[in-house]
Amino acid sequence: MFRTPLLVPAFMLALTSLLVNGQSSDALGVGNGFLDFKAGQFTGQLVKDSQTLASLKPGSDFDFLPSDLLANLTLNSAHHIGDVSFRFRLGSVGNWTTVDSAAARKPVKALNDLAPGVIAAADLAATLPAGVPLTVTREWLPLGDGLALRINLTNTANGTVELGALGLPVAINNIFSRPSAEETQAKCSLADPYIGLDAGYVRVSPIKGLGDALVVAPLGSSPLEAWRLLAEPTGDFSYQSQTYEGTYEWMIHSQAWADNEWKSATPWNTPTSKTLKARETYSVGLKFVAAESIQTIEDAVTKADIPLAVGIPGYVVPADLTARLYLTHPSPVKTIDSQDSFTIKQDTTAKGSPYLLTPTAGAWGRAKLTITYEDGKTQVVQYYITKPAPDTVSDLGHFLTTAAHFTNASDPFGRAPSIMGYDKEANAIVTQDARVWIAGLSDEGGTGAYVAAATKLFVQPVEAEVAVVDEFIHDTIVGTVQPANDTFAVRASTFFYQPDAVDYAYDSARVWTSWTSWNKERAYTTVRAYNYVHPVVAYWSMYRVARDYPQVKTRADWSWYLNQAYHTVQHCLKNGAKDCDYGLTGLMGETVFAELLEDLKRENMTKKAASFEANMRYRAEFWETLAVPFGSEMAYFGHNNTAIKAINSIRGYMPTVAHWGWNGNARRYWDFLYGAKHEGIERQVHHYGSGLNSLPMLHYYERNPSDFDAIRVAFAGNTAPLTNIDGDGCPSAAFHSFPQHLAWDPYTGDYGLGFLGLGLGQAVYIINHETYGAVVFGGNVVASTETTLVAEPRDAVRRRVFVADLGLKVVLSAGAIQTVTYDQQGPTVKLSVRPAASEAALKATSTIVWLQTTVGEVKFTVSGAGESRGGYLVDLSGGQAEVTISKA
Repeated sequence: MFRTPLLVPAFMLALTSLLVNGQSSDALGVGNGFLDFKAGQFTGQLVKDSQTLASLKPGSDFDFLPSDLLANLTLNSAHHIGDVSFRFRLGSVGNWTTVDSAAARKPVKALNDLAPGVIAAADLAATLPAGVPLTVTREWLPLGDGLALRINLTNTANGTVELGALGLPVAINNIFSRPSAEETQAKCSLADPYIGLDAGYVRVSPIKGLGDALVVAPLGSSPLEAWRLLAEPTGDFSYQSQTYEGTYEWMIHSQAWADNEWKSATPWNTPTSKTLKARETYSVGLKFVAAESIQTIEDAVTKADIPLAVGIPGYVVPADLTARLYLTHPSPVKTIDSQDSFTIKQDTTAKGSPYLLTPTAGAWGRAKLTITYEDGKTQVVQYYITKPAPDTVSDLGHFLTTAAHFTNASDPFGRAPSIMGYDKEANAIVTQDARVWIAGLSDEGGTGAYVAAATKLFVQPVEAEVAVVDEFIHDTIVGTVQPANDTFAVRASTFFYQPDAVDYAYDSARVWTSWTSWNKERAYTTVRAYNYVHPVVAYWSMYRVARDYPQVKTRADWSWYLNQAYHTVQHCLKNGAKDCDYGLTGLMGETVFAELLEDLKRENMTKKAASFEANMRYRAEFWETLAVPFGSEMAYFGHNNTAIKAINSIRGYMPTVAHWGWNGNARRYWDFLYGAKHEGIERQVHHYGSGLNSLPMLHYYERNPSDFDAIRVAFAGNTAPLTNIDGDGCPSAAFHSFPQHLAWDPYTGDYGLGFLGLGLGQAVYIINHETYGAVVFGGNVVASTETTLVAEPRDAVRRRVFVADLGLKVVLSAGAIQTVTYDQQGPTVKLSVRPAASEAALKATSTIVWLQTTVGEVKFTVSGAGESRGGYLVDLSGGQAEVTISKA
């Protein structure tokens, strides 16, 4: 059910990408030439024989299509824009027949006597199977400033023909199988869908994050009902692999798939079919519209007369939050149906006249809003409702420190006590897997549970959970994950496959013969730099708990945990990271290193802070020399010119659309191979990349608060990890996006780093926007006048506030913010703070308030508070405190 593709070594991909048509045939017909055209802002080419799109340029040299590799994409079943697939049956019963214009190509018949303005047209009969009771023609035509593709299907049978599926491929240049990262970044794009029916569109973004973008929108009545990855031959570039995600299809109808291959899934939209009467013609199509930049994609959507939905703060809605939805379309709204998931009212007095959406009692999980306009268009906005964020976090901590708490003292691998990955399908801890790291408390796939549990203590410490994590640190991280020789090295896996080395009943049903089943020697290697982040998260989180909640009992004082974190990082990164592979790349989750560095400074550990910073600086200066400084995750650092490359790239692969699954969803499609139960190359919904990549974008926004696109993308990604947590508190590695799946993976897998991103990033953002007025990300506006705004936090952490007008970031070390009052006239920011966000959590007796001005030179202070640890000390022993922040 879950396909595992072939992974080709990078050097082989580089060699094959240099081939000139290394295939055995040119079924597409590129050898017979091209037709050049101009349509609005676009110039392009059609392949003469197939009349499929070969090139599409937005008035520049950048091509959204892989024209430079086209000679290697000519096999049958390799799809191109202009192809069409469908399933049909005569009448309304019986089996479906599948037709695909790419399956067995023959040159199509060019049509003459074209209507004025039509660029080219063809009868596709030659490239379709015999006996199809439909005449299928295709037209390319200019439309406004863009290009349009129209497919006409005419029923030639004497009776009705039902179309159970109808799809149009959206093939772009997402082939990363190239000789260099520089070439990949210069030429490639990524496509992300908004599966929104008549309002649906596909945004195509250059991965460099700069320059023109592309919007693919419906022509006429061609709703984006479903989004399907097309099956294609492996070809020269290893289709559906880590370096070539593949080609997707815009599905206008999907009933025939939903009744068969997808019958076990709950689709995003209600599947439909289309019945054609004898001699009836049905026309569908796509239009291609250029956007000046990724940030102006939504302007291009409205320009194309497509309804636009903008959700603030996004489409993940905790139960105690009222979300806002802004709709833009020339035709008025006729009805809005939430299937009782929300109570809905429109605030016509506010800028933009938003619809206010409050989850109904008991609503949880996927929720669909269907909007019908007076002109007949239908739009669907996909939401995800969670419990109140602190409750979701509480569930997570309880689950991981109980159900996922591994206590088998006789375990021969020394993994007890620990917090291990969990399989929700089997309702059991994952004690063995042929990918040994998953059961080995290392790598991302084996640390997701414990990294999440440790981060949860930083967010919301509970005494019993502190004891579990503390025991794990002292008895298992020290001595098993990290060898008991005081070197602070981190093993690749504590679990291994070597029957002659350990008395253990390995599962004979598993395949232990691949490279993933390491023996003891390989498992105990300590050179993978990525692995060092995970114990640092545990140490640093416990340091913050011990430091900020001195009443809690821990097995060491706060300085021990801080020093353990420091020495672990230093072991990996010292001397130019010469002892660790990948030490000179960005490490997943290493934002925690920045927090660690700040705490070393705050604790006056000056020499350690200087040494730590020197090692980090060495890496940053190395990255500054690289044209494409991304060895792994998007690292963020002090060199602004290099850092902006990271921000631009994040824009390129982290979309914002009106769908909880794709909004803020950082591009990932390979990690189901390494951390999930159901393996395969598949677009992942809210893998840990969403939470982590939100951090540099939040950091960027706080220094560029006029960039509203940045906060929308960043906040979406940062909130996304709430959706992975089920009603019991069990987290999932990611959601399977293929329409035959549409479900959370049962494994906890590598979830933890996503939750780390949430823990380090969640904040309340207070913003005045020219179009949307006074809005809050991460909270509810409970009162607002021309000069004052009062907000109640609804985020998961409740210890951070950013006021965009002031460029002021406020961070608390402990406690929980109840209300924020922003007085523009002062200007002042007043916080009402209590000792904890939940009843079960430890109660802080004091908190440190850190202030940072991110824009301008204005300094702020906390009235009546003394200084401590680089901030201001506020007493919470009375159960409540009022904190007033004003200009110094």
